[in-house]
Amino acid sequence: MNSEMMEALENIEREKGISVEIMLEALANALVTAYKRLPSSAEEALVEIDVETGDIKVIAQELDEEGHVVREWDDTPDDFGRIAAQTAKQVILQRIRDAEREMKYEEYAGREGDIVTGIIQQTDQRYTLLDLGRVEALLPQAEQVQNERYEHGSRLKAYILEVRKTAKGPQIVVSRTHPGLVKRLFELEVPEIVDGVVELKAIAREPGHRTKIAVASNDNNVDPVGACVGARGSRVRMVVNELRGEKVDIVPYNNDASEFVMKALAPARVREVRIHEDTGTAEVIVPDFQLSLAIGKEGQNARLAARLSGWRVDIKSETQLHDEESGGSVEYAEGEWVQNESGELVFQPAEGGEAISAAEAGYEVTAGDGDGDGSPPADAPDAAPAAEPAAEAADDTADAAAESTAAVAPAAEETVEG
Repeated sequence: MNSEMMEALENIEREKGISVEIMLEALANALVTAYKRLPSSAEEALVEIDVETGDIKVIAQELDEEGHVVREWDDTPDDFGRIAAQTAKQVILQRIRDAEREMKYEEYAGREGDIVTGIIQQTDQRYTLLDLGRVEALLPQAEQVQNERYEHGSRLKAYILEVRKTAKGPQIVVSRTHPGLVKRLFELEVPEIVDGVVELKAIAREPGHRTKIAVASNDNNVDPVGACVGARGSRVRMVVNELRGEKVDIVPYNNDASEFVMKALAPARVREVRIHEDTGTAEVIVPDFQLSLAIGKEGQNARLAARLSGWRVDIKSETQLHDEESGGSVEYAEGEWVQNESGELVFQPAEGGEAISAAEAGYEVTAGDGDGDGSPPADAPDAAPAAEPAAEAADDTADAAAESTAAVAPAAEETVEG
């Protein structure tokens, strides 16, 4: 080893960022191992490398029982220059590979939760590889959105789940399904979030279908929803495009649980929210025509609202609530069946008040016989038969409609066939 080798090490230091001292230390250790393989080598030895000239010496040592050096001498073999050159090449290349792996790992270590952009290189049933430049990222099948197609050569943003240190270098595991991906995308598009003016409070996501986010403002002059939507929806549109068409609902966060649940169920309009803290349930009452919208397709809107708010959401229509509160029946312990001026049989409560017709009210009325046992009088008809004519009429109407449909269907088939 000579001055030319030292110059080469200095060039490697500039290009690869590996210090000359580290390479010389690794080379000295490797040369000690190579020396001890020689048949006439001493049991203990160290290698000295002159930094200025590159000269190498092997210093053999004799130790006492306590491990102290009692004698040293120069035991450099005659052909050690050739051994040193071969060893130096191997050691330097290995140190370069190790240093590059370490630098790659350090570049991504601690970046869990960050977002990266890569180029799709390879896709199979197990995973998709993304080229991030100096390293590759692994997108497992479990972290892929089902309805997304990853085409070779296209650019893709992903969320870093984990950075692993392996013998072959860092292994970066990324995700396209993690809710954090939506958060990072909004941070890229909304400067107010990065500045801390707008705060993203909660995220609920069903990847590939719909996402709900709750935002709050730390400045009374800034509308958090408007800041995230952007002028004419420009900001949220960029996020939706990156998510490949996934719908995004942005709702204002509210410390009041009932108000927050009400907003979380958007776009449905809610009449009332009753919070039951003992069961952790939010009872939501909506108009009848808003029930399906509040629940969403396959219950998606209700599920996302529950995840976003942290409450178990129980949605009821106004009609369902009325039926539950009324019990669906009216019972009178005392009274009698009488005929009104029109000759209609009605039940007159003994306590007074307006007489009730079972057919008109739509309730099953149990007449009391005056003893409070709830049994009908012997000379009065039961309430159920009084409601039967209306039910029979409805059945007749349904049967007529069915017959009408059956009559139209063959005509339609004939028209198609003709």
